[in-house]
Amino acid sequence: MLRALPGALRLPRPWMSPGTRGCAAHASTKTPEIQVQALTGPNQGITEILMNRPHARNALGNVFVSELLEALAQLREDQQVRVLLFRSAVKGVFCAGADLKERERMSAAEVGTFVQRLRGLMSEIAAFPAPTIAAMDGFALGGGLELALACDLRIAASSAVMGLIETTRGLLPGAGGTQRLPRCLGVALAKELIFTGRRLNGVQAHELGLVNHAVAQNEEGDAAYHRALALAQEILPQAPIAVHLGKVAIDRGMEVDIASGMAIEHMCYAQNIPTQDRLEGMAAFREKRPPKFVGK
Repeated sequence: MLRALPGALRLPRPWMSPGTRGCAAHASTKTPEIQVQALTGPNQGITEILMNRPHARNALGNVFVSELLEALAQLREDQQVRVLLFRSAVKGVFCAGADLKERERMSAAEVGTFVQRLRGLMSEIAAFPAPTIAAMDGFALGGGLELALACDLRIAASSAVMGLIETTRGLLPGAGGTQRLPRCLGVALAKELIFTGRRLNGVQAHELGLVNHAVAQNEEGDAAYHRALALAQEILPQAPIAVHLGKVAIDRGMEVDIASGMAIEHMCYAQNIPTQDRLEGMAAFREKRPPKFVGK
């Protein structure tokens, strides 16, 4: 069964549009490009964002971006979301990047505004409170790779193809790629990949450290998703506040010198001390039983 999110996303079907309000009778007849599923049973706490724009290979168009922003805004208020997983409903594609057909119809000013909006979207993904995982079962090019780079963790099928290919189109990465890729791989390697517009398969990306895991693709074309789900299941039992604060400490600390980073870690640790979960972890250790964290 599907867990309904507070105040919205209530439809009697397994995948839900973030833009839906009320019952199915009021839902748009058009298939939403972004759908949300909160898993239940042993996977409760894992929420999936499904990208479903097959005619454009999940390209980052206006509707796609609007629906994704709305989904993130709603989900960040849901404290039951412990891991957020991005996946694609389009076989062979994660996200093909910018919608160049839409882009051609924009004026120069409109392009600048839209790219700024894309940059904001990636920042929203990066700042999401819970860990985020990108399951890359196919092409992740340009903005598609920038979306994956905004996630905390990346899993790729060995056959997946990824790259910041903007220079091959007369562009440069504009949704965070020039900043997140060097932070992920180092400056020299990031420059090489961006200057050349080189494409990498999943195995090559794993060797460089661009993705956490590369897995052989299966017949269904969703091997990366299953590995990402397994990784989410490893995160799920851990104390959610401690995981969140650990993410904050890492992300903020990477932007400053180590002395300032130590101060950030201290502040995050201090916030965790009064939590019920910390006391539960100590009690469970003392009583030699698995802890039961509740996120308080």
